[in-house]
Amino acid sequence: MTPRDRLIAALERRPLVGRVPHFELEFFLTMEEFGRVHFSQRRYAQWNQMSDSERNLHRRDVADLHVAIARRFEYSGMLFHIPIGWTNEDVCLSIEQIRILSGDSYFVSLHGDATYSLPSGEEMLDFVSRIADEPQKMRDQADRQVETALDMARHIRTWGTVDGFCLCSDYCFNDNPFLSPAMFDDFIAPYLKRLIAGYREMGFYVIKHTDGNIMPILSALAEAEPHALHSLDPQGHVDIAEVKKLVGRQLCLIGNVNCALLQTGTDEQVIESCRYALRHGMPGGGYIFSTSNCIYTGMPLERYYLMLDVWRKEGIYEGE
Repeated sequence: MTPRDRLIAALERRPLVGRVPHFELEFFLTMEEFGRVHFSQRRYAQWNQMSDSERNLHRRDVADLHVAIARRFEYSGMLFHIPIGWTNEDVCLSIEQIRILSGDSYFVSLHGDATYSLPSGEEMLDFVSRIADEPQKMRDQADRQVETALDMARHIRTWGTVDGFCLCSDYCFNDNPFLSPAMFDDFIAPYLKRLIAGYREMGFYVIKHTDGNIMPILSALAEAEPHALHSLDPQGHVDIAEVKKLVGRQLCLIGNVNCALLQTGTDEQVIESCRYALRHGMPGGGYIFSTSNCIYTGMPLERYYLMLDVWRKEGIYEGE
């Protein structure tokens, strides 16, 4: 089985033999590991002035870095990160380069959430005011956002190179969801369910991400029927053992290795967090090994290598 095959088997909660699939939404330490600028820092201000050959070089370079990360850290899949200023055509051509470089070895996904996310501090007052004063307008806008995303997915499906979408709208603080469960059921859940159903109907896999304490809305997230739920955040009081018990028969689970411990904890705490995630995520299949967020700027790279060492030694399904 290719890494892509293994990730899809996990998403479909099929049994596996061998190592648990591994996947991270983001790996920001590209300068530390590869001496190369991360995608989020690439601003092609003169893109429109470049020749076709120059653009092709940049598209290939972005594709090459995605593949280099996947190979170095034994990912089963990748979330393609779009440099600022790129068009859909640029994205399509760069993903084609990924397939040229690696064939169908890796699961390739794109961002694809259209639901309301936890607003920023600057936007929060306006957001809550509109929900209170103009609830139907907010529902209508949510409906339009979903239809726009599905229209784009229909176009992306014609590329034939993308396996799925990662839905990365965050809904929760560490203590609670931003919206009450009742408001979540009104302004987010129906649109999330329709978005996921539309993607699935087109043949895409769907990974739903949200940090924080998802427990009050866990049932609503499961009822939306994504293939997988990420990131099972222990800083948000999310215990993978409990989530596995509640929805592990419905969803693949991704994550739960404590990012805070990776950054500031002891080596022993990191090892125990990795072991806990594996011990409770693996039984019965339907688990992908991952941090509870991503490999972000400021995290010591050696801690990620420690995490991977535990996974390589202990994240193994024995054969029958």
